[in-house]
Amino acid sequence: MEGGRKREVAVIGAALDLGQGRRGVDMGPSAIRYAGLEERLVGLGYVVRDHGNVETAVPEATTVQDERARFLPEIKETCARIAAKVVEEASNGAVPLVLGGDHSVALGTLGGLASLRGAGGVLWVDAHSDINTPDTSPSGNVHGMSLAAALGLAGDAFASDAWPLPAVDPRHVALIGLRQADDGERALLREVGVRVFTMSELDRIGVERAIREALDHVSGPGFVHVSLDMDALDPEVAPGVGTPVRGGLTYREAHLAMELIAESELADSLEVVEVNPILDRENTTAETAVELVASALGKTIF
Repeated sequence: MEGGRKREVAVIGAALDLGQGRRGVDMGPSAIRYAGLEERLVGLGYVVRDHGNVETAVPEATTVQDERARFLPEIKETCARIAAKVVEEASNGAVPLVLGGDHSVALGTLGGLASLRGAGGVLWVDAHSDINTPDTSPSGNVHGMSLAAALGLAGDAFASDAWPLPAVDPRHVALIGLRQADDGERALLREVGVRVFTMSELDRIGVERAIREALDHVSGPGFVHVSLDMDALDPEVAPGVGTPVRGGLTYREAHLAMELIAESELADSLEVVEVNPILDRENTTAETAVELVASALGKTIF
């Protein structure tokens, strides 16, 4: 800590559920806070500033304008508010910690970082690649397009005065834990050269080697952001997610991944998304999210 000053974490809630089809993920930020987030981070020696939740629209009061990218204008408005908070806090030297909401919030986080520091890298920990576009998406759900949007590949409709596109450099993007992808996503992943560590590869080479290689891949100019979708974990560990896929990271593997991220000291920002308390068991997924955030920000056993 420079000059004895404690590091600061700025919590930015984004209670957004317009990017996907199952209700309840808008309560994710509250569930994560209720699970003891601030207390855990204060215990690690951080000063925590919680901005509450940015304003978001709700589906009941919103009309879908384009079924290929459902609720995109409203999602962009929320993401612009997230981006502004990220710029404000990152400029002051704090670590932005964004709580979702669905994964469409990542466009705001990455957009804010890019507007401040230029295109950077991202470690995308997720069962899905989220690199669909309005032309390839089978559902029109924007949470499955957020990485494509940040890469500048999803079309002009995702552009905004609040962020430059591309916000991330494909040469510095790594996916961890992938185990489900649409045909269009597979083609785009190969085309742009994103580094992909599927669960099969993690099984073969081990989590430690995969995370170290991924961190080396995402480091570079601009920034390094860690985007953690809780569906990267196996549903037995994290049941409260909207799109569960069997065969994910175990509890211990996820913690090792976060500990290696902390050890690298590369991450400038962090977000945790897709916690859905309605689908959860006794807030287990939110509690696990808090534990993983703590590991990513430096908690060690000894």
